[in-house]
Parts: sequence; C-alpha cells; structure tokens
Amino acid sequence: MAYSQFETVLPVRPDDIDMNQHVHNSKYFDYVLAARYDQMSRCYRMSMQDFIDRGFSWVVRASYMEHKRPLRMEDSARVLTEVDEIKTRGVKVAFEIHKCADDKLVAKGWLDYVMVDLVTGRPQTIPEDIIERYSI
Repeated sequence: MAYSQFETVLPVRPDDIDMNQHVHNSKYFDYVLAARYDQMSRCYRMSMQDFIDRGFSWVVRASYMEHKRPLRMEDSARVLTEVDEIKTRGVKVAFEIHKCADDKLVAKGWLDYVMVDLVTGRPQTIPEDIIERYSI
C-alpha cells in the first residue's frame, strides 16, 4: 500500500553546527522528529498529545540513516516523511532530508517505531482508528 508523503521545512540553527562547520550528524534525527511532530498534528490531525491523552507513546525500535552531503549554517532543511509500513504494534517511517536552496538530497533513511502503553512501557496493538488516520 502506498501512503502519503508530507513535508516540513526547518531552518538550521547555530547550535546544530559542529566543529567541522556543518550540521552534526545527530541533529538529522532531531529534524525528522520535529517534522513528524508537525505532520502528526497538521497532516494526520492526530498530534503526539492526542496519543498521550489516550495513554500511548512511540519508541524507536530501529533506525537507519545514510548521509549524502552536509547542511551548513545558512541552509534550511526540507524534511519529507511517509509511512512505509504499518504493523500490528508499530510503524516504519521513511524519510528524506533535502537542502531547500537546491533540493539536493542531504540524507535518507527510516525509523521503525513501536507503540507503547505509557504506564507499563509495553508494546501495544495499534487501535483501528489510528491505523485509519495514518493510512492516508
């Protein structure tokens, strides 16, 4: 099944820059997380707070990122994400990060999330209404 792709644009901040004068590799996952929070609310109409209110959260089970070229201080990142796969207890989200100025690919990868109960921390079956909401 093919799912919708959404985008969020984020500026590079001074504290994202490392000693090599480009964005530190750890910040790219922060960009993806910020984009997902934005898109959960804006595009899927179900924010992270909505999950928390229902007693759920998401944890990363596995992640992969391939770096292509650096982002620098004056750049903005265009973060594209899409649901790649919905499983019984989790979701795999694919992403690409592009430099806004020339649309060149900066990084790509995926995050494999598991839905957990906030009280127990144990994996939970994703409710059908949430699957519907995220299956666009």
